[in-house]
Amino acid sequence: MPRPTGRVLTLLELLQSGGTRTVAELADRLGVDGRTVRRYVGHLIDLDVPVESVRGRYGGYRLAPGYRLPPLMLSDDEALAVLLGLIAGRRTGLMTAERTASETVSAKIRRVLPKHVARRLDTLLESLAFTDQPGEFATPDAGVLLTVADAVRHRRPVSIRYTDRDGRRSERTLHAYGIVAHSGRWYVTGTDPGVGEARTFRLDRIADARTLPGSFEAPVSPDPAQRVLSGFATAAYRHEVTLRIHGTVEQIRAHLPAGVASLEEPAPTAGEDPATERWRRVELRAERLDWLPPVLASLDRPFVIERPDELRDLVVALADRLASYARQADDPGAPLL
Repeated sequence: MPRPTGRVLTLLELLQSGGTRTVAELADRLGVDGRTVRRYVGHLIDLDVPVESVRGRYGGYRLAPGYRLPPLMLSDDEALAVLLGLIAGRRTGLMTAERTASETVSAKIRRVLPKHVARRLDTLLESLAFTDQPGEFATPDAGVLLTVADAVRHRRPVSIRYTDRDGRRSERTLHAYGIVAHSGRWYVTGTDPGVGEARTFRLDRIADARTLPGSFEAPVSPDPAQRVLSGFATAAYRHEVTLRIHGTVEQIRAHLPAGVASLEEPAPTAGEDPATERWRRVELRAERLDWLPPVLASLDRPFVIERPDELRDLVVALADRLASYARQADDPGAPLL
C-alpha cells in the first residue's frame, strides 16, 4: 500500500494536470475516502502549494497561481522532453534568459533523474549530432520580453529604450503587433506612432520596456512573421537588385526565401493553374553581390537581371569559370583531383 507521502505527491500531480478535481474523483484515484483527501490537501497547503477550494455542485480542488513555483511532478518522458528542449534552445539561440538560467535548471533536473532515465538521456546525447553550429546570440531580457508580450496581447502602447546596430540610443513609443523568433533571434514588430511607419526591433537591443496608458487598433495587415521577413527583404543595404525569373513561386522561394527577397505574385488569369511557371519580378537588397551568382545558377530557371550591371558581370564571370572547369576533363594536362 502506498505511503501517505506518496499519495500526497500523487495528489499534487493530479492537480497539476489542470482543471478542477472533485473530492470523489480524487478519493477514487488515490484509493482513500473524502476526509483523507481533505487532509492531504491540508498537507499541500502547509507546504505553500496554492490549492484552491471550489464550492458548488461541480466543486472540488484546483491549483491556483502562487507566489512561487510549486514542486513539479514530471514523468520520465516529460523530464527528457524538458531537457532536450533546453538543449535545442541553447543550440538555436532562442533562450529567453541568461545562459546560466538554462544551465542551472538543466543541472537541477539532471540531479534528480532516476539512473535509468539519466542513462537514456546520455545515450541520446552521445548519438545526437547537429548539422549547424550552436548559436551565439544575445538573449532578450525576460522582463522586457514579458512586458512587450503583455502589450501585444492587450493592444497597449509600450515605451522602449533601444540601441540600433550603429550604437545610437533612442527612446520611442511602439504599437506592438507581435513577437517573432527568427534565425536565433527575437524580434518585435509594430508601428511607431511618432512617424506612422512599420518598425521591427531586436528584443535583445531593448534595454527597458514600460507599458503606457491607452490602447490602439491593430491594422489589417500581414501576420507579424511575414512583416519581419518583408522587413529583412527591403532593409537598406548597399545594392538594390531587381530580377525577372521564370518559374513557380515554390521554385523561386526554395532559393530566395521571404527573408531575403520580395516576390511579385500577380493574380493568375482565368482558368490558369496558380502553380504555372511564369515570369515573376524579384527584388532584394544586399550589402554584397558575390553570393548571388551561385544562387541564380542553382535556380536552374531562365532569369533576366534588370539591375545592377555589376551583378550581370559577376554572373558572366561565374559562367566562364564553370565552363573552363568543365573543359578541364578533356585536357590531359589537367591536375587529378
